[in-house]
Amino acid sequence: MINNGIDISIIVPMHNEEGNVNLFYQRTSNTLKQLKISYEIIFINDGSKDNTQALIYQLSKQDEAVKYIDLSKNFGHQIAVSAGLAHASGNAVVIIDADLQDPPELINSLYHKFSEGYDVVYAKRKKRQGESAMKLWTASLFYRLLKKITNVDMPLDTGDFRIISKRIVKILNNMPERNKFLRGQISWVGYNQSYVEYDREARQNGDTSYTYSKMIRFALDGITSFSDIPLRLVTYLGLFISVVTGLLTLYALYSRFISKIYTAGWTSLMIVILFFGGVQMIAIGIIGEYLSRMNDDIRQRPLFLIKKTNLEDKSTDV
Repeated sequence: MINNGIDISIIVPMHNEEGNVNLFYQRTSNTLKQLKISYEIIFINDGSKDNTQALIYQLSKQDEAVKYIDLSKNFGHQIAVSAGLAHASGNAVVIIDADLQDPPELINSLYHKFSEGYDVVYAKRKKRQGESAMKLWTASLFYRLLKKITNVDMPLDTGDFRIISKRIVKILNNMPERNKFLRGQISWVGYNQSYVEYDREARQNGDTSYTYSKMIRFALDGITSFSDIPLRLVTYLGLFISVVTGLLTLYALYSRFISKIYTAGWTSLMIVILFFGGVQMIAIGIIGEYLSRMNDDIRQRPLFLIKKTNLEDKSTDV
């Protein structure tokens, strides 16, 4: 990571955000100009199918502070952010989405709090507008569950919107795992962390690409990255089933040879077979999730590939 005297880098992952590009740029650049510091805005086009990259390219011709990384395909939000972290040059780095739910104007408050000597200042949501009750409930449940089952003190009601120091960026870039859960990794590193509260706004334009299936995958990445409890539960469940099976076996033998009271039939047998078969499939699935992540790390394929960028002296992949 090269430092060209830039005070702050803004990392903006984008996927089909053509309706928000120009407005986001205007609000962000106006905020940064008020701080009177040197800055760069790095847009990461994560395989958009609309005119997102074309609009970013136009902005880069108008403003030399606008940088872009055009990825070869859609790698996902966390990988897009990681691409930005690998190429950011600022002494401080802000991670923010382009949908304007997180107001760029809050960067001012984050930077002033950061200047007090913190390594991480995250934006903590007081209210969340424009989101369904189901999404709010599932998000709240996930973060509280994750806080319970991991040894990472992850702040509640926060996303990726935050400012971090160059020291934290360097640590994140050196973390080898391929299935990224950045907000968990940032909490894990420790150092001095604080927060600024705000009200999250509704999405300005377009539809979110964060479907429920992607949310479930994101939740699995978070849980498997920072907790071994699911594996322990499989072990405990196996021990419990073994005990129950032993007791049922003793009962069956007693009924057959001592009490002589038993009923031949397939119903009870099928229930037992289906129950234990289901438990075994769940256990195999949990183990498989961990093995899949290990396999991703062992293969050591590039985390992302860059099709085009206006950043100098950078490799095309990491």
